[in-house]
Amino acid sequence: MQVPDPLPAQYAMTTVAHTYTPAISRHLGIADNHVTSTLQLLEDGGTVPFIARYRKERTGSLDELQITAIRDQFQLLQEIDKRRSAILNSLEKEGHLTADLKTSLQRAENLTALEDIYLPYKPKRRTRAMIARESGLEPLAEAIYTRPNAQQTSISQLLEDIPAEMSHDEAYAGARDIIAEKISEHQPTRESLRKLFGQKGLIHSEVVKKHREEAAKYRDYFDWQEPALKVAGHRLLAMLRGEKDKFLRISLRPPVEQALEIIYRFHINSKTGDINQLRKAIEDGYTRLIAPSMENELRKSLKERADNEAIQVFAENLKQLLLAAPLGQKRVMALDPGFRTGAKLVCLDAQGSLLENTTVYPTQSAAMRDQAEATVLQLVQKHRIEAIGIGNGTAGRETEAFIRELDLPAAIIITMINEDGASIYSASETARAEFPDLDLTVRGAISIGRRLQDPLAELVKIDPKSIGVGQYQHDVNQTALKQGLDDVVEQCVNSVGVELNSASRELLTYVAGVGPLLAEKILNYRQQKGGFTSRKELLKVERLGPKAFEQCAGFLRVTASSNPLDRSGVHPESYGVVKRMAKDLNIDTDTLINSPALQQRIRIEDYVTVETGLPTLGDIMEELRKPGRDPRPEFSQFRFAENIHKIEDLEPGMRLPAIITNVTKFGAFADLGVHQDGLIHISQLADRFVKDPSEVVHTRQQVTVRVLEVDIPRKRISLSLKEN
Repeated sequence: MQVPDPLPAQYAMTTVAHTYTPAISRHLGIADNHVTSTLQLLEDGGTVPFIARYRKERTGSLDELQITAIRDQFQLLQEIDKRRSAILNSLEKEGHLTADLKTSLQRAENLTALEDIYLPYKPKRRTRAMIARESGLEPLAEAIYTRPNAQQTSISQLLEDIPAEMSHDEAYAGARDIIAEKISEHQPTRESLRKLFGQKGLIHSEVVKKHREEAAKYRDYFDWQEPALKVAGHRLLAMLRGEKDKFLRISLRPPVEQALEIIYRFHINSKTGDINQLRKAIEDGYTRLIAPSMENELRKSLKERADNEAIQVFAENLKQLLLAAPLGQKRVMALDPGFRTGAKLVCLDAQGSLLENTTVYPTQSAAMRDQAEATVLQLVQKHRIEAIGIGNGTAGRETEAFIRELDLPAAIIITMINEDGASIYSASETARAEFPDLDLTVRGAISIGRRLQDPLAELVKIDPKSIGVGQYQHDVNQTALKQGLDDVVEQCVNSVGVELNSASRELLTYVAGVGPLLAEKILNYRQQKGGFTSRKELLKVERLGPKAFEQCAGFLRVTASSNPLDRSGVHPESYGVVKRMAKDLNIDTDTLINSPALQQRIRIEDYVTVETGLPTLGDIMEELRKPGRDPRPEFSQFRFAENIHKIEDLEPGMRLPAIITNVTKFGAFADLGVHQDGLIHISQLADRFVKDPSEVVHTRQQVTVRVLEVDIPRKRISLSLKEN
């Protein structure tokens, strides 16, 4: 359990923090004062990366995930309060608001509880119960529900008073409609049934018979049943997609008898006026009103859970992809392969600028292959190429084999590059702005080469949904998905840091406190002035004020600066601390950064102030040891098995090198270089029980797999990471 640290006096609680802190603290298990400080920082315009990196004293060193959770929970509570306010206003306007009702609404902790309380008063379309009331049947309904006393009119007398044109059966039916609606709006009944649906609900999926042949891909769910409580998110999303495609029918209900028994306990007792009519009303009310409502609630709840799970999987995969090892500033040749149209070839300098492009045809006639060989060798020498990246799409393996057979210097790195999303980039506005005079396929080749140099810098230009590492991404809540993926991209960009004088518009956009407008202003300034010479110069950018500077400066690097701290992750607000450290050692900042021995003589406790505590000082010392450190791993060359180019080349028992391309809750997919990823089921990931595949593997991880089964007609490959 976290022990709250006392906050400095100048950090007073805001009204919002006072209101929401206790609820957020309970829900997330984070100390009240750290929640309060985080809310204050967010209210003041702080970004998640900035708060996590440079305000550790205020937050108790909360990480980005915890700060994001506080932000999201705060927004949810605000939504609940907004709905509460709307309901109160509606009730007051309609004259229904009482002191007790107001108290109940104010105590409701979630949207479901609010809606249950509001349900009896909620404006609705003309219902069967309304029509029955208009026919004067409410007294009969009351008499059926509760036996009339001696002073009240009996059921038989009430039946005598119905309109002449109405039969007794019609009168009873109308009275039952009134009772059914009353019971369906009874809050304790709904709460108990909601619990039953959640605990005992069964999800049942069956095929729509007339679409049986078309629905082959949903074969697993033609007659499927399992407890809703245990349904895996990916299975639920698959079933819902099948339902959306009109191939499956889905129900989500508990056993009817158990549901009716709960309602009977609430509404049938010794005072019941007519037990038979009341039972009929209950059965009708459950089937027609309550069950569909509860089923929709449960469906929504399960869908949200499945969405969150899928978004988390997608986000983790995306993070691993964005933080994949960069080759770095090397001169690169990249090829976007093709059979009929040839391979688009580009040469890039160490900064990713296009030097030359052409098309070669290594997979066609012998003469064309010879010409392609001569072209590649000539360009490699001309541009002093250090690495060659080949897209993994159509003709990728054949083009790779061609390159490897050439008499190239041994020092040249040759590797396959995942080209998912490259075509999306090549047709985008960003690509058109960068290369207005180039063909789409050439732009795609450039993207492949830049991915080799710096995956993060290139992939931020593409919609994350197009990168190919998601799980049912088109079926989940798109707003939540976008927020989750944007958070990941922002986190990755800021954890690596951005070179101010070379970063693209897209990369700058994700820097904390920048965004699209300021990114454009920074680029305009850079173009006009020929680059930045210091971080401080950012303040000269139009519309980039002190607040934006505070948020972004620490994540931007200026290699050309004369101040070595401008090349590091030390925030400008802490430059004074570093200068004092250097002064106390009678040296300058440059000497301090370049002397590990002198750094060890610093006692960081001597530099603690109200604003700068040990967490920040620890980060500063880490930066001094490795200025501008890149958290990404070192680049490691990968090579597929030489003689395995297509699925037909695979045989059970083979052990082959592979790269993990996607991780899901049911396993992981791996690229073997045969244009069809294989599945490593969760049960085949390790020789031990695996609860979550992400515990064992991650995207872009290099592994050795064993082929279990190859289904050529269905294009399915089963793999294993187990030893035996």
